[in-house]
Amino acid sequence: MDIYLDEVEMYRDFDELAADLLNMANELIPDKLIFLSTLTDTKQIVLKVMDHHTDIAIKEGMQADLPETACSRIDFEQNEPLVFEDISQADLGELKTLLLERNIQSYMGVPITLRNGETFGTLCAVKQTPAVFSAKSIKMFQRLAKMFSYYLELERKALRDSLTGLYNREFLDKTFGHTESSGGALFFIDLDGFKQINDSYGHDTGDQLLKEVAERIRSFMGTQSGYAVRLGGDEFILCFTDLATEAHICEQAEGLLAQFAEPLLKNILVSASIGIAPWSPADKGDLNQLLKKADSALYDAKAGGKNTYRISGHQDCS
Repeated sequence: MDIYLDEVEMYRDFDELAADLLNMANELIPDKLIFLSTLTDTKQIVLKVMDHHTDIAIKEGMQADLPETACSRIDFEQNEPLVFEDISQADLGELKTLLLERNIQSYMGVPITLRNGETFGTLCAVKQTPAVFSAKSIKMFQRLAKMFSYYLELERKALRDSLTGLYNREFLDKTFGHTESSGGALFFIDLDGFKQINDSYGHDTGDQLLKEVAERIRSFMGTQSGYAVRLGGDEFILCFTDLATEAHICEQAEGLLAQFAEPLLKNILVSASIGIAPWSPADKGDLNQLLKKADSALYDAKAGGKNTYRISGHQDCS
């Protein structure tokens, strides 16, 4: 579940196409509340709602902890729909109480997944009374979800690096100045000795190594507030949106370097050097200047022996 909410907001015509999706779904089952959601590792975020005067507590923009949602029970790996025609009779434990408190008595949810298996979210229909969902309506919901996933794929490609699946420079340019944060840091990462690896093992191995590096970065960022970008070659940018102190910055830098301690492909050992530029809300309008500061700090890290980090404006912080 690697889709940053800011990414969705950049998709062209998203509101219009999401509204069209819900309109078509509503034509199939007009007596229910229809909604579109996206999922993170921990949350469900409601993006669009079509509600014809129901008393169900689902509104656009609301967020819920994932375990407290019916959508968390969907089998995304099998891409199967989930249907509860009478919530009061379902074996859902504490979730049943939560759903009934929201006045949800019946539920149908179909997964929206991308071709690489990544989860986007769900297309759902709920009602405040028990209801039957016909096999035809379920099948049509699945088709609508699949059609919408094609649109998502096209938009995603414009903002993602084709090799690693991380965000690209365009995403960074569009997102950085609009990030809601009291301060953070840009980490400029460059792999040590990557050219020699390419020369020794070939470009195919180099590409596979970059993919594994990206996966380790993605795993690391999964517990952080922020996102990862591949600039090109073996250069990456990590934008942390919640690093308030130098001690916290150093802690994250050391944790990131530790990601490279274990060998990668074919037992290849790769280290990284990191240049860091802290930023405050006042800096968000000048991304290029921050990148220059991070690049200069990266140069200092390389000169300091590699496999280390430097913070812009500091002589030695590692």
